[in-house]
Amino acid sequence: MSPSTGAEVMAQFIPQSPLVAKLGIVPEALDAPEVRLRMPWDPSNTTLADMVHGGAIATLADVTVMAAAWSTEREPESLRGVTISMSVQYLAPARSTDLIGVGRVLHRGKSLVHCEVEIETPSGDPVAKAVGTYKIG
Repeated sequence: MSPSTGAEVMAQFIPQSPLVAKLGIVPEALDAPEVRLRMPWDPSNTTLADMVHGGAIATLADVTVMAAAWSTEREPESLRGVTISMSVQYLAPARSTDLIGVGRVLHRGKSLVHCEVEIETPSGDPVAKAVGTYKIG
């Protein structure tokens, strides 16, 4: 059965993406107006000692932008999409902790969706912020 909403598209896609699976990223909530994804702590995703690598954090931000862009009740016209821009600001190191990506749509156009993402620890400590533009279709 094919997915009928953007959230259903993401629920099927996220577990099948090889990099996303390698990082262990799993959805916690995929419905508008806010999506939440979790990247579990894994010592193989570190820069040094117990500090989570910035690339792993950026990947969580990118996947969260994508999930937020697809978070819609309507049936997608196309199952194609791509992040076309993203900017990440790192706020604090993440050490030996799961990370949560919280994403929201800032503006939804015909095919471009502008999103913001907060990366935080499970206790709510900020780690990074990102803005990204995703193209659907």
